[in-house]
Parts: sequence; C-alpha cells; structure tokens
Amino acid sequence: MSRVLALCFLLLAAVFGFLHIDSRPVWAPFATSTHSTVDLEIEEESILKPKASSKAAIPAPQAAWLPDTGAPSVHAASLIALKDGAIRSFWFAGSREGAADVSIYSSVYDPKSAHWSAPTVVMDRISAERGLLRYIAKLGNPVPTRLADGKLQLLFVTVSIGGWAGSSISAVTSDDEGLTWSNPQRFITSPFLNLSTLVKSRAIQFADGRLGIPAYHEWIGRFGELIRVDADRVIDKRRMSSGRSAIQPLVFVNDAQDASAYFRQARSAGLPKQILVSRTQNAGQSWEIVEDLAIANPNSAVTGLILKSGARILVLNNIEAGRYRLALIMNDPQSGQWRTIELLENDEALPDAQRKEFSYPYLITVDGDDAHLVYTWDRKKICHRYFPGPWLQHSLSEIQSQIQAHTQAKEADVPNQEAR
Repeated sequence: MSRVLALCFLLLAAVFGFLHIDSRPVWAPFATSTHSTVDLEIEEESILKPKASSKAAIPAPQAAWLPDTGAPSVHAASLIALKDGAIRSFWFAGSREGAADVSIYSSVYDPKSAHWSAPTVVMDRISAERGLLRYIAKLGNPVPTRLADGKLQLLFVTVSIGGWAGSSISAVTSDDEGLTWSNPQRFITSPFLNLSTLVKSRAIQFADGRLGIPAYHEWIGRFGELIRVDADRVIDKRRMSSGRSAIQPLVFVNDAQDASAYFRQARSAGLPKQILVSRTQNAGQSWEIVEDLAIANPNSAVTGLILKSGARILVLNNIEAGRYRLALIMNDPQSGQWRTIELLENDEALPDAQRKEFSYPYLITVDGDDAHLVYTWDRKKICHRYFPGPWLQHSLSEIQSQIQAHTQAKEADVPNQEAR
C-alpha cells in the first residue's frame, strides 16, 4: 500500500512540476520578424551578394555539397545564420538512419569563398548518454535556433526504446557560435513518459524573447504541437492538430497574433495527398484546422519562409507518391497564387528502381531577400543551394507578369463571348 501511495505522490509531483501552475508566464504575441529569430549584427560585406555588373545581370543560383563524413548514409540537414554572416549546417550521418553509430555533424559555409569547412561531430550516442544520464539507442533530427541572449541552441531527438515514435527532445547550447557546446539537457514535454516528441522545422520567436518549437507526435496519434520554451525549460504547449494525419509543422508568422502551420500529411489511403493547414489568431494559444493548401504532398517534409517582399517560398516533393522530384515554388502575395519557379531535382523519367530520393529540405534567409537550402540527396549526400535575392525578386516579377497577362486575356475574352 505504501508503495502505491508513493507512486501516486511521485506522479502527482511530476504533473505539478510540469504544469508550473504558479509560474506559467502570460502568453506573449509573436515576434514579427520574418527571417531571423534574433536581431543579429551581421556585417553588410560578410553576406553573400552578387558582384556588381555593368549589365546588371541577374545572378544565377549556386549549388554545392556539404562535406563528406565518410558515412554511407546522411539525412536531416538544417541551417542557421551566424553573427559574421556565415552559415552553419547540421545533419546526422552513420551506417543507416537509426543506427547506433549515427552522429550529428556540423560544418560552416564561408560566403566569401563559397566553401564548407571540414565536418565536426557535435553529438553522438555515447556523449548523449553521458550527458543525459540515460540509455540512448539512437539520435537524429538536429534543428538549430538562437536564444534571446544570442547563444546558439541545437535541438535534437533521442530514443531510448522503440522507434522514432519513442523520441524525446534534448538541447545543447553554445556561446561561441558552435565551436563548443554545453552538456545536453532533456526537455520535459510530458509529465509521465515524456515520449514521442520530435522536431523538424525551425523555431519561431515570441515578443517576450521566448521560443516556440513546432513539434510533433507519432505514437498513438500523429499531430503537431507548439511548445513554448524559456531557454531549456518547457513552460507551455498547445495542440496544433489532432488525429493521425499531420506531422512536422512548418509555421509562418503573419503578424503578432496570426500564424499558419503547414504540415506533412500522413493520411490514410483514399484521402487527399496535399498539405494540411492549421491556423491561429491568438498567437498560438489555440489552433484550428482550415482548408488544405492544394499542393501535392506524398507524406514528405515541407520547408519554407517569407521574404521581405511578402512572397512565400516552399521547397517540397510536389507529387502524391514518392520523393523523386523536388521543387521550389513561390506564392505571389498579391494574388495568392503558387507557381513553380525551379525544378531542383526530377527523376520522373527513370524507372522506379532507378529513382533517387530527394527529401527533408530546410530553408533559411540571411538578409530577408535571399535563401539558403539544404536537402538529402539519395541518403548519400547533402546538397546546398543558394538563391540570390535578385534572382528570387526576378522570379516574383515573372510570376506577377504571367498572372497579369492571364487576367487581361480573360477580361479581353469576355466581350468576345458576349458577342457570340
């Protein structure tokens, strides 16, 4: 009997400890910056910009590979801008996804030389075990963010038992832009088992400096949650979807109160294979599923961002099955229409057995006009692509011209139809 009472007491204490009933802060509005979680003092000349030309030529996108780690399998790359204008990337590599030898690697891109540095190990299974004081079977999904005090924070998931559905989120921090890292700390997102919480997309910032982490669950249900954190402490969380069909939320902040989340769909057979959308109009305190974004999604990750122009860009596998095609698409802020502006990869013409996988894209912008992209290339490499601001602006102008021409043609055709 005493053991039962002790267990009940511990569970009750865990619940109260998680809820922080007496100290939970008032919910703050979203920060409205569209391209950075903090105001970085990046030197103007350090940002990769096209060289001046007498002909004012539009610079073309650039492509490169992240450095080879020697591992046969790589996946889940992510990016963050550093204070000197460089870009730091993270990804995991090993013999295969979920293997015990998987480590999280990092490399820095110098925009002046267009060169990636030699990879370094940020975290491996043994280091995670020692730091977290618990058995770790596997780790993955590194997602960097920046705290209000300017420190880098790297979120990642660990599994002690079972598959990815048994994940929990841990984090390390760095006060030297990723050269060295703290011991890992585990986020407590549930008062009981603290299982099945994963990350994939970048965090968003609230006006009070706290972060919102778009997370998702894959055990029992498949749904998204917005977790509000203060450094390494969870202070609140809100459900963004329900059921078993929406994971890996990508959040677009529209203003201080309004935001939309685009999900990787995990629907059962017979249901639409397109992007699920959820919306909040009270800074994330409550979310409501709204009409799908009518763009194909084959149960694969989506990434995107909002540019200073107001245009949104997405990178995704815009097909209903498979991951053999990867496209960059843009939304015209005036008409709301989406158009493909670059087909990044496409193996559609190949037989099924020869098609490669292009997946897990991740986008950031340094100055609000440009875009850096990384994605998995056939699980063997990580591809990095850079889209200069003038190129993206030219693409938006072309979209708007096409839409205007189409509208004018339709309007001109109306009198002809009436005459008939």
